[in-house]
Parts: sequence; C-alpha cells; structure tokens
Amino acid sequence: MKKTFSTYFSSFKIKKVLEWVVFSALLLFLGILMCNTTIVKRTKNMTYNNLDEIPHNKVGLVLGTIPKLSNGAENPYFTYRIDATLALFEAKKIDYVLVSGDNNNSNYNEPQAFKEALIKRGIPEERIFLDYAGFRTLDSVVRAKIIFGQEKITIISQKFHNERAIYIALKNNIDAIGFNAKDLPTHLGFKTQIREYLARTKLFIDLLFGVTPKFLGEKIEIP
Repeated sequence: MKKTFSTYFSSFKIKKVLEWVVFSALLLFLGILMCNTTIVKRTKNMTYNNLDEIPHNKVGLVLGTIPKLSNGAENPYFTYRIDATLALFEAKKIDYVLVSGDNNNSNYNEPQAFKEALIKRGIPEERIFLDYAGFRTLDSVVRAKIIFGQEKITIISQKFHNERAIYIALKNNIDAIGFNAKDLPTHLGFKTQIREYLARTKLFIDLLFGVTPKFLGEKIEIP
C-alpha cells in the first residue's frame, strides 16, 4: 500500500512539473509573439524599399554588424547595408552618414570597417561620422539623439532590424524612418530571424526597466 501511494505521488509530481513546463513554454511563446506583433504594427509604413518614395533626412544612421563571417567571407548583411547607404547618398536622400557599431576592443571596430568601405565606394570622409559606442541597437538609436543631436533620422539596415530600431526611436521621441537594405533568403538567414524574435522580446524588457545606453559622453555636432 505504501509503495503504491509513493508511486502515485511521484507520478502526480511529474505530471504537475510537465504541466508547469508546458504552461511556461506557452506563456513564453505568446509573449514573444505579442512583442513581435506590436513592433510590426507600430512601425507599419515607416520603412521603405524604394528610393523614389523615401523622404529626405539630413542624417542616415547605419546600424553596425560584423564585417566578416567566421570563415573569412564578407558578411552579406554588412555588404547590403553599404549598398543601401550609398544608394541613399547618391540619390541625395541623406546628406551625412552616422555609422554606429561595436568597438569594444582594439581588434574589433565595426564603425571603422563601415567607414573604410563607404569611402572606397565614393562617399567623402567628411560626410561620415562614427559612433564607437553602438554596442546594441538601443545604444545606437538613443545616442544618435543625445550625443549627435539628431531628432529626425533615416535608419539603414535590413527590414527586420529597421522595425525594431524605429520602435526604439518612437519610444525616445525620435522621428525615424527606415530604408531597407537587401535581406537574405529565409533559409539562409533563419538563425538571424530567430535571434531577432528574441531581441524584440528583450527590447520590451529593456523598455520596462528603463535601460539606457552603456556610455554617453560629450556631444558631437553634425553640421
């Protein structure tokens, strides 16, 4: 009898644990879905694919990414953002480029890599400004306003990234639109898309707790 009761109690505990795991997973899934849906709806019609349709802004904010992949090949996200920035500049849809990215050590410098690539493609050096403390998208967008004085910007990245960046801008009273760089096919960019869903969820946590950029500093004027 004692053994039977013990077995029953153990089965009951296992069942409760499984129910809790399933319930928690469902809540997490719904939370991720809600965060994604909110960002998509709120930023609808605020990103552009067509140069003829996008309005002019003085500054284009290019969001940084790693220039090279682990196998040494050029990162297509990097290349496509360079292409998009050049297209905007040549079409006179932006006058200056603000490159924001990670420069957490002397051997890794996203902004400098972007700058060199942009100059090589024909954008004058004096038209390029660098933000070395764009460790995250939140840092890049908020610093564009606080440090570089820009309250109206064109954000340049892939559409999924632009949507999140614009949502951050809206929450910080920045008038932002996005120009969508070419993206990768779904089967090639699947891991990036999964990370984006998680990044959107983390964004809502950051906003809830009032997270601010890691570094601020002296103001830099863009003419």
